[in-house]
Amino acid sequence: MLYFQSIGEAEAVFKALSTPMRLKIMEMIYRDDKLSMNDLAEALGLTNGAISMHVSKLEEAGLVKIRTTSGKRGTMKIIRPRYDRLMIDLAPVKDARHCYTDDIQVGYYTTCSVAPTCGLATNKDIIGSLDDARVFSFPERFKAGILWFGSGYVEYNLPNHLQAGQTLTELQISFEISSECPEYNEDYPSDIHFSLNGIPLGMWVSPGDFGARKGYLCPAWWPELLNQYGLLKTLIINNEGCFIDGTNKISDVTVQDLNLNYNSYISFRFEVPRDTANVGGCTLFGEDFGDYNQAIKVKAYYEEESEG
Repeated sequence: MLYFQSIGEAEAVFKALSTPMRLKIMEMIYRDDKLSMNDLAEALGLTNGAISMHVSKLEEAGLVKIRTTSGKRGTMKIIRPRYDRLMIDLAPVKDARHCYTDDIQVGYYTTCSVAPTCGLATNKDIIGSLDDARVFSFPERFKAGILWFGSGYVEYNLPNHLQAGQTLTELQISFEISSECPEYNEDYPSDIHFSLNGIPLGMWVSPGDFGARKGYLCPAWWPELLNQYGLLKTLIINNEGCFIDGTNKISDVTVQDLNLNYNSYISFRFEVPRDTANVGGCTLFGEDFGDYNQAIKVKAYYEEESEG
């Protein structure tokens, strides 16, 4: 699923789909995902240059992907749709608060200690070997779109954009997440703990490792028996405590207890301890896997000194 939080974010998609010819191309490749540039040009009565221009616009908007493969007369470019669904929030977000936002790829952790079952993958292939914790130190990890581990932790440095005179009032961290077990098991609870700068924030119990259907964004080559998608959760830390999705309070730790200012480093950890009740692992999904095309999204809300 391709998800946009506002009309403005979806502007490129609107432009790409603004012509009947591109709509026709999308209809055709959904019916047959093995069509090449030449196939489309011939079926639509267009020159190769014209079809290339239309497909380029669709690719720039993130709606299609192009795969080069060998054909009878050399190489050919196969056009495939990237998403099965499109969702756009039409209502504007009514939030006048000051906010910094960042997207952190799942492979950009700064430290980790994991135990099998474990692994990482890019949208093209699995990095190294399955269940080999050493791959978490491979440089290819920065391209990872999914990672998973049976127990242990991964830790990320969160950007701190605060300036002198600005006070953090709320921190939101959004991610697609699930348990991790061999193959998949949709009834496989896991206690996933969160901490920031060593301060425990609480835990959320993931209900399972979901794989009964294909993840909307998972590459075609991704094995069906591996993790397919997770749940989109948002950890919120404000002056009332720590919450999951704004309603499920997981601790009384407040944003003030974190003692963060414009000089602070911010280190955030996902952890499944070996001594927790449900050691069911953790899977983090990035933009190319699961159901939601986002990385780990961070929002830091703040007040100016004069406003406080």
